[in-house]
Amino acid sequence: MQTYALDHAEKGLIQYTDRKRWYWLMAVFWSLFPVLMIATYAMTENAWLLIVPLEIAFILIPILDYFIGTDTHNPPEELVPQLDADPYYKRLLMLAIPAHFITVIAAAWLVGTYDLGIGIVIGFSIIIGIYSGLSINTAHEIGHKNTKLERLLSRIALAVTGYGHFCSDHNLGHHRDVATPEDPASSRMGESIYRFTVREIPGAARRGWAAEAKRLTRQGKAFWSVDNHVLQSYALTILYQGGLILLLGWPVLLFFVLHNTMAWFQLTSANYIEHYGLLRAKKENGKYERCQPHHSWNANHLVSNLLLFQLERHSDHHANPSRPYQSLRSFDDLPELPSGYFGMYILAYFPPLWFKFMDKTLMAIPHINGDLNKVNIDPKNEAKIRAKWGRPIVAEA
Repeated sequence: MQTYALDHAEKGLIQYTDRKRWYWLMAVFWSLFPVLMIATYAMTENAWLLIVPLEIAFILIPILDYFIGTDTHNPPEELVPQLDADPYYKRLLMLAIPAHFITVIAAAWLVGTYDLGIGIVIGFSIIIGIYSGLSINTAHEIGHKNTKLERLLSRIALAVTGYGHFCSDHNLGHHRDVATPEDPASSRMGESIYRFTVREIPGAARRGWAAEAKRLTRQGKAFWSVDNHVLQSYALTILYQGGLILLLGWPVLLFFVLHNTMAWFQLTSANYIEHYGLLRAKKENGKYERCQPHHSWNANHLVSNLLLFQLERHSDHHANPSRPYQSLRSFDDLPELPSGYFGMYILAYFPPLWFKFMDKTLMAIPHINGDLNKVNIDPKNEAKIRAKWGRPIVAEA
């Protein structure tokens, strides 16, 4: 165990040991888990093995989150600079990038060299796409760093799924517009995940392209050039996915179409649950208040946070975007998800259940307290929502 220490002028000796230090490796191994099933299938040709990663993700992980529970511990603030400077945590992120590529290449090899049948190819492609959604999470964490190397690595990670515009959109758009009606990546009360998907994916792409165009214009560079970060990532996607299609045959084309689409949907699933219905107040000057921790749904479930580089402590991430994953904090009185992300995804995929549970949870948040004026409402369903949840206006005496 690594212990961090500081002799503070007022508080004396401050010490902290990250007891999860080696458990963070789970995020890297989690990305590689399908490779084990692929290798086992290659030896046995038992097709049921190929769905084990799906069962682990959406059955076992939510069960473990429920029984193992949450971790609300925070490192001492005085020692966060030491945690941030420790290269171990950055190395894990860098190790995750080749892990994502290895899994996809192994899956493409299986599809291209084994006669799986169209049904198995479709199901298997969707499962690998779910796992490749993790590569966007890796790019998300690295993309918030300031060095040229880390920004380049984030673009490489985005190439796994052909989502090269993400960092431009996320850093320059989503963090600016989050929890407002203007943000395509913030879901609204009464909006199903499926309608959100239709709004979010193209909206984020347009905003990402626009943000990159503005960046290049400020620097006096051409949009259609090697300096375009979005095009750099897309070019790598075309190179590696196109090469595998040419090498392994047409079934791999179907694999990548389904794989990429499902990976994008996994990102959309995360965006859907992270800000559902939450709204930043608009000030008198027409601008929105600064993003605060209560403008994101938080989850402290231990297992899924270890697998996702603590993405679920999303409240602190949006309030402090540059803060490293190992130092993200839990706060009191935050909008809290009842399960980790994997369990919440399942709920979101069944809109009637989601609305029944989450609308009530949303309205009970202390800073909202039943006030629909503090909620980001889906315009299409606003009348129905206000009829159900609106409180009668009591005139002042």
